[in-house]
Amino acid sequence: MPDQQLSLTEYLSAIKEVIQISFDEAVWVKAEIRNLSVKGGHYYLELAEKEEDTDKVIASCRATIWKHTSKIVLRFQRESGIELSKDLNVLIKVKARFDPQYGFSLNIEDIDSSFTLGDIAKRYQQIVARLTEEGLINKNKLLPVPFDIQNVLVIAPQNAAGLGDFKKDADALDKAGVCHFVYHSATFQGNTAAVSIIESLSSGLRQWVKDYDGTPPDLIVIIRGGGAVNDLAYLNDYDLAALLCKRTVPIWVGIGHEKDRTILDEIAHRSFDTPSKVIAGIRNQIADRAQEVITFIQSIKLLSQHHIANYQNKNEQLIGTIKTVVQNQISMATKNLELMKGTTHYFAQQQIKIANSNVESLMRETLLQNPRNVLAKGYGIVRSNGKAIRSIHQISGTDISIEMQDGQIQATVNKVIDNDQ
Repeated sequence: MPDQQLSLTEYLSAIKEVIQISFDEAVWVKAEIRNLSVKGGHYYLELAEKEEDTDKVIASCRATIWKHTSKIVLRFQRESGIELSKDLNVLIKVKARFDPQYGFSLNIEDIDSSFTLGDIAKRYQQIVARLTEEGLINKNKLLPVPFDIQNVLVIAPQNAAGLGDFKKDADALDKAGVCHFVYHSATFQGNTAAVSIIESLSSGLRQWVKDYDGTPPDLIVIIRGGGAVNDLAYLNDYDLAALLCKRTVPIWVGIGHEKDRTILDEIAHRSFDTPSKVIAGIRNQIADRAQEVITFIQSIKLLSQHHIANYQNKNEQLIGTIKTVVQNQISMATKNLELMKGTTHYFAQQQIKIANSNVESLMRETLLQNPRNVLAKGYGIVRSNGKAIRSIHQISGTDISIEMQDGQIQATVNKVIDNDQ
């Protein structure tokens, strides 16, 4: 035989022996948990390493936490407050294991809770730093508080306990006609949480524009009940935070976790510990505004009464002054009227005399211009077709009549001479 031939079992057993000799000691390894399942008290994991820029998987393998060592999971969750689940970056102490029948895997002997907490905190700070650098971090915080909260858009997980707590008071406000709430659901945990909230908010705002003729809501509320730290970590997403920062409507959030903050708490106009506190904040805001209005109305009434009393006093003074001035004016006007009456009477008599003289003159002139007197002086009236004419251009036909003092002359026109030619 040219080469030694081994069975698959012999070959894989040799590999097992090599691995046991070479990797006899446990080592600390960084990896991401891509999948996790629990059966019979054993934890079965799929580990992976990704390229930082592309998220391309460049290494992966199976790993196991056996039931007799599962206390490391409880210690990890107690120390970190994080539930061991998929999508976590972990630092684990592992020992290589190879079985000819089941293949290669890692036995996990310990988990460093501080590493996972540090990784979550690192990603959190990176998002905060980027939003700060882009001038977005405080953009929504600087919006003015709505004076009157009448319409609210709510984004929350469907049928969540926190939503039920919120709706108890919200329904009372809605029923009283004080404030109206429109609800849209989204997923708040898992890899799709950020995308789900973005899509729910976008579709909710598009529908709002149709239903309310382009008028935006007074407030956008994002709420969910309490949860594990790693559940909240899904909300630490740059794209979601940047979208909310750019909204021109104030955003109030109540993520339901008192000691831990998410990026939504950092950028929101107002942040509350629980959904119940969000609706309490809305109710208090409405109550405060109502009290302010009542106070303003009372102040207006008092000021109005004060001003009315002042104006009444001033009016009485002005009326007295006006009466005095009017009486003086009437007295002066009466004197002036008497003076003007005498002057007018004198000038009227003068005008009458002048008019009488002019009338007599006109009458004499009229008598002198009487046609009979004019005809007596040798003038005549020329008529064409029965109408008196004053120009040769008014002659119509060849027959004309000439009226003299003592009769008429019927004549025929033989020739017309124009003085201008």
